[in-house]
Amino acid sequence: MLSVNEKIARLREWMAAKNVDTFYIPNADDHMSEEYVAPYYQTMSFMSGFSGDAGCLIVTKDFAGLWTDGRYFTQAEKELQDTCITLMRMRQEGVPEPLSYLMDATPDHGLIGYDGKVVSMETSLRISQLTKRRGIKIHVTDDPAGDIWGDERPGLPKDPVYVLDEKYVGESAEERLGRVRKEMEAHGADVLVLSAPEDPCWVLNIRGNDIPCTPVVYAYAVITMDQAAYYVDEDKVTPEVRAHLEEAGVEIRAYSEITEDLTDFEGRHIWIDYDTINTRIGMHLGGKNRYIRQKSPVGMMRAIKNDIEIANTVHAHLKDGRAMVRFIYWLKNTVGRQHLTEVDAQNYLYRLREAEEDYIEPSFGTISAYRGNAAMLHYSATEEKHSEIFPEGFLLVDSGGTYKDGTTDITRTIALGPLSADEKRYYTLTLKGHMALGSAVFLYGTTGYNLDILARGPIWKDEIDYQCGTGHGVGHVLGVHEGPQGIRWGVPTAARPNAVLEPGMIVTNEPGVYLPDELGVRIENELLVVKAGRNFYGQFLRFEDLTYCPYELDAIDVSLLSRDEIEQINAYHARVYEALAPGLAEEEKAWLKEATRRIDV
Repeated sequence: MLSVNEKIARLREWMAAKNVDTFYIPNADDHMSEEYVAPYYQTMSFMSGFSGDAGCLIVTKDFAGLWTDGRYFTQAEKELQDTCITLMRMRQEGVPEPLSYLMDATPDHGLIGYDGKVVSMETSLRISQLTKRRGIKIHVTDDPAGDIWGDERPGLPKDPVYVLDEKYVGESAEERLGRVRKEMEAHGADVLVLSAPEDPCWVLNIRGNDIPCTPVVYAYAVITMDQAAYYVDEDKVTPEVRAHLEEAGVEIRAYSEITEDLTDFEGRHIWIDYDTINTRIGMHLGGKNRYIRQKSPVGMMRAIKNDIEIANTVHAHLKDGRAMVRFIYWLKNTVGRQHLTEVDAQNYLYRLREAEEDYIEPSFGTISAYRGNAAMLHYSATEEKHSEIFPEGFLLVDSGGTYKDGTTDITRTIALGPLSADEKRYYTLTLKGHMALGSAVFLYGTTGYNLDILARGPIWKDEIDYQCGTGHGVGHVLGVHEGPQGIRWGVPTAARPNAVLEPGMIVTNEPGVYLPDELGVRIENELLVVKAGRNFYGQFLRFEDLTYCPYELDAIDVSLLSRDEIEQINAYHARVYEALAPGLAEEEKAWLKEATRRIDV
């Protein structure tokens, strides 16, 4: 097996042979799924040794840099040790943005290289426009990292596609196609191309297993006012799926035919998202069409859940809450009595979720992080690299499940024994921010950028920050990370838009404190946006907690809480006990009663 340095050396040999000056490797697939991608597409990790889900690698003749964000700094430092790759800490002072560096590092009349299948048409156009005056060209037709990988590269996914029953989603595929066509008509579009993997799944009530922890299919859909085509590996289409699509009036076509079919359009108004269509396909778009370069309407449709999706999501959270209570009960009664590791803990939680009805898979890889490991926001315990757990300090567990009725994402920081005053303080400050956001009432038109300070404020007062957003949207039996809604601070960007919070949207609420090599604290619930009162000021909105699981009372410094905050904890715990107790064994129920006991005001 080649070392990281040997892989970079081979890439440079290819670059020299092709006269390529700089080469760019994102963590993406041919649908621009930048976070979770099938093993086949994980070339960034293969080439660099960095196993995180976010980032990119840029290689020049004499430099190799790995760009990633604050969630992964500690992890990347460790994984890049003893390699020729420099960690480039994104959004830190003095660190250029990766694409800016890519262009600046390329000499005039030079050549930038990347695999056009995994870079969006929007990115390629941006690079081309910004470098045109310098005579720089782009080479996009090769995948040298894949060639270096060779026979060891995993194969493309082949698991069968399946239908998600209408009882889980509340609408038929025909109804959803009808909604899409109304949006097309309103925007003057003759053709809509769906290239983000979640979009065809949502419209057609289809799910699959092509991406880890995300039940989607590598497929495209092209919709006109009277026809619809689904482009997919036909070996994955079962008779049930074929019948389902035929009933909806959808033609099944080979995955590779999307390029040729788009080339055949002439004189049409085509709605296509250049951020999710890859460059190799984009290069074949016909010049005689008018292109509406916007996000597809399906993204917002996915984000605003209907009543059936909401009811099913509530049910999924009840199942998930019971699994979490059983897990915490087991953990507290096992630690110190037998040898226990982070891996043992996460595997036990996996088994508990698997036992629940309609479970599909984890919604992301569980983070089971003891003490200092929890300071790495996306830490992953493995059989080869993990820590033993002892009856003291915190275990942070960030986990979730995808069920046929909903998707969950929850974090609890669990006290395993005695805690220091600082540990209690950081837990309580995190909880204060968590509750301030969860109890917010706000006017319609508010965005997550407006609300972020509520969660971050108590921590900022201690001059501490967490280098990530406070919350993200959650899909319905799709990706656990979904836009356009989110809760974060800073200046909105194209990647992180200033999306108005709408009733029916779901966002997470997950502030935290992370002290490198010392501790990590995070508390996370999913929140549903609902209507509050309406008056002459306008429509007010609020959040409802979807997540049912007790906070860690033994970690709270009550002296830091107001009377209202104490009553908020008591009210939440009363709801948790009422919702979860009926499905628990007697010993688990007794533990939950104690874990949700009232705090005296």
